[in-house]
Amino acid sequence: MNGASREALAAARERLDALTDNTSVDAAQLAAELAAVTALLDREVSLRRVLTDPAQSGEAKAELAQRLLGTQISGTAADLVAGLVRSRWSQSRDLVDALEQLADVADLTAAQRAGTLDDVEDELFRFGRIVTSNVELRAALTDRKATASAKGELLRSLLGGRADAATERLVTRLVTAPRGRSLEAGLESLSKLAAARRDRMVAVVTSAVPLSDPQRQRLGAALAKLYGRTMHLNLDVDPEVLGGIRVQVGDEVINGSLADRIEDVARRMAS
Repeated sequence: MNGASREALAAARERLDALTDNTSVDAAQLAAELAAVTALLDREVSLRRVLTDPAQSGEAKAELAQRLLGTQISGTAADLVAGLVRSRWSQSRDLVDALEQLADVADLTAAQRAGTLDDVEDELFRFGRIVTSNVELRAALTDRKATASAKGELLRSLLGGRADAATERLVTRLVTAPRGRSLEAGLESLSKLAAARRDRMVAVVTSAVPLSDPQRQRLGAALAKLYGRTMHLNLDVDPEVLGGIRVQVGDEVINGSLADRIEDVARRMAS
């Protein structure tokens, strides 16, 4: 997103945070309602265009949204959607993308309240690794001929009772309604949103053998000091790393042995 859409999304995120700061708001229910509106507007292109028409006043569009949705979703969700359509959007599709992101953030907020946000982050990462390494599973989850219900049932058999409820909801929405995204890109986006909930950065750490607890703690502390933010480590093992370590933070990749990199971080901090 850029321009007006980026500003509109930022304002909507602030409104969502203000709403979910109120513990009386059911964040998981709000996520489900926003996801339902996302599906509606993704399907009904003409309605989406009306609700993002710059020639119409924001109040007129908000009133239309309230009339159409007010009896279908909670007042909290309807007010949030009304605020969205009052804003200006660079493209009509950006409104749907914003709703989808708000639904995901609401589900992550529910996990944060339940004290399971760390689990959700780890489960999203591990699920991504499983999908990458299992060609048949990926094919089944991305098969355009398979119905959404069939994919949902497959995910329930994989995640039901084994993953946090928020993880299952997030992954199910991604798989059953990818909206043009690849599965890998969608999982990466969800991981970034989860990290942002804690104002944290994500470091994907690949090592030849599993890191010990002291090694993880030292690496996490060193990276946090280097980047000036709390760092969440997603750990992966790949024997081809040949005894070293590979750390990716955003687009930046750090290669080298664990000891060398920690020493280098310490030296950079001291200088």
